Amino acid sequence: MNPGTPPGLSTAAAQWTDVERLFGGPGEPSRCWCRYFALTGPEYSALDPAARKEQLKEKFDGGSPAPGVLAYRDGQPVGWCAVEPRECYPRVLRSRVLRSAEASIRADASAAAAEAAAPDSSDRTWAITCFVVAAGHRRSGLAAALLRAAVDHARLHGADVVEGYPVDRAQRPKAGAADLYHGTLGLFVGAGFEVVSTSVPGRAVVRLRLGGGRRRQ
Repeated sequence: MNPGTPPGLSTAAAQWTDVERLFGGPGEPSRCWCRYFALTGPEYSALDPAARKEQLKEKFDGGSPAPGVLAYRDGQPVGWCAVEPRECYPRVLRSRVLRSAEASIRADASAAAAEAAAPDSSDRTWAITCFVVAAGHRRSGLAAALLRAAVDHARLHGADVVEGYPVDRAQRPKAGAADLYHGTLGLFVGAGFEVVSTSVPGRAVVRLRLGGGRRRQ
């Protein structure tokens, strides 16, 4: 368990059977199965929820690191955070938030500073794209514990940089659950992430440099 994790809560690399339990109830997770960023728009629209579920399940069958981490309370899965190499998320790579961030970095910084600020496109840049917290467990420190676990998971598997795309609630105070699954800016800043762009109002790009990860063999 990470230091600072609330009592009774634990985190671990996700296992499929527990993801299925957490996502299987009513609500958006049972429709999306965390495939929104992993597919292009046409690809996502072409699949029904059952097919999206099968695609996520396949991520656990291929011998690669788990595509996220889970939080448990009293042995029950109560939260999820998706984290994978950024190249696994084509919608992120094409998103206005990320493209605007990279353009802003290039425009505002010298060539050397821009090169230092922008991570490369290899699998050593990991992205945190989605939080799911079960009803009844919100506002309990669970998202912060998930974020710490996601960073640890990325570091363990070789990440040099972890990136997120949170909502700035100061600019979007009425943001609802449909937006807040990205996480909030305060959550990421509190975990040590640096804001590298706010070029899209109400949305930030944040990065945490890990100083070189070590991939588990």
